[in-house]
Amino acid sequence: MTKTHPWLAERMTRFDASGIRKVFELGAKLKDPIDLSIGQPDFDVPDELKECAAEAIRRGKNGYSLTQGVPAFRERLQAEIAKRYNDPQREVFITSGTSGGLMLAVLTLVDPGDEVIVFDPSFVMYDALVHVAGGIPVYVDTYPDFQIDVGRVEAALTAKTKMIIVNNPANPTGVVLNSRSLRDLAELAQRRNVALISDEIYCDFCYDEPFVSPAEYNPRTIVAAGFSKSHGMPGWRLGFVHGPREIVQQMLKLQQFSFVCAPHPLQWAGLKAVDYDMRPAYAAYKCKRDRLVASLRDYYDLVTPGGAFYAFPRAPWGTATEFVTEAIERHGLLIIPGGVFSRRDTHFRISYAASDETINRGVEALRKLARK
Repeated sequence: MTKTHPWLAERMTRFDASGIRKVFELGAKLKDPIDLSIGQPDFDVPDELKECAAEAIRRGKNGYSLTQGVPAFRERLQAEIAKRYNDPQREVFITSGTSGGLMLAVLTLVDPGDEVIVFDPSFVMYDALVHVAGGIPVYVDTYPDFQIDVGRVEAALTAKTKMIIVNNPANPTGVVLNSRSLRDLAELAQRRNVALISDEIYCDFCYDEPFVSPAEYNPRTIVAAGFSKSHGMPGWRLGFVHGPREIVQQMLKLQQFSFVCAPHPLQWAGLKAVDYDMRPAYAAYKCKRDRLVASLRDYYDLVTPGGAFYAFPRAPWGTATEFVTEAIERHGLLIIPGGVFSRRDTHFRISYAASDETINRGVEALRKLARK
């Protein structure tokens, strides 16, 4: 990408607009598309939480909150984190979405020229944020099973390595990383004095085994999480970060001069959301996962996703871009080519965060495409 205007900062040439958004915009032009593209839950915010947010608005909770978040909300999250990690130095604050928390973490820790380990494939935001901070993404391949080989990570570390970013369960693959690899990664980061950022936005969507955080093995792990996926509220921009107190305090300083605070009235709904039982929604998504995998198993090379709400099959012919182009143009099926997430153009992402009817239509189209 080259500069198109003399006022643009050079950093803007280092990354392009999200390929996911491009597909989303294309879908808006199609009549009755089969949309398996966007990672947004198809279930809505529970009515009880909506009413809680509306009541906060009516009660005048419309000004700024404290930068670190509404005290009752932050304290409730702090209690959960203290119970899980038993670490008096681990502190939490509320962010404008998990993405906001990730941006604060990267900008707080990464200097120009620092290297950051990013796994391939991975969520599109990671390397873009590294570029914004002036850092250098260093890609560690995870094909074909999308698990982390810690030996490859150690081989990629240099004197310039500042950070490792890990996502579990993972976007775009839906893979849940095995606990041994996570432990080894966490211990490697601690031993080599490298910051470890854990994006845990999908932690509630673990279908076959309990969720494990690398923070359980490395007390200096910085965790970003939130309510967008778990409670169907991506537009509410409600996330949180927890990590070592000295790092969190610096991130708060940056939040003061950027996001200021997370949306104030919605934080009161977040307080209620912490204890709201969403397990029926997660169970329904496990059923969607099971049906999708069973329907495509005989047609595609597919690593069974253990969490999140994505599958990442290999394109059965051509490049992933060619395959996705035909899917969109001939079947109105919106899926994402793997090159959006990876240096390889071999796989494509399916989001099964959709109605069962839409998933069934998508499966029918995918079977036809595989038989070409």
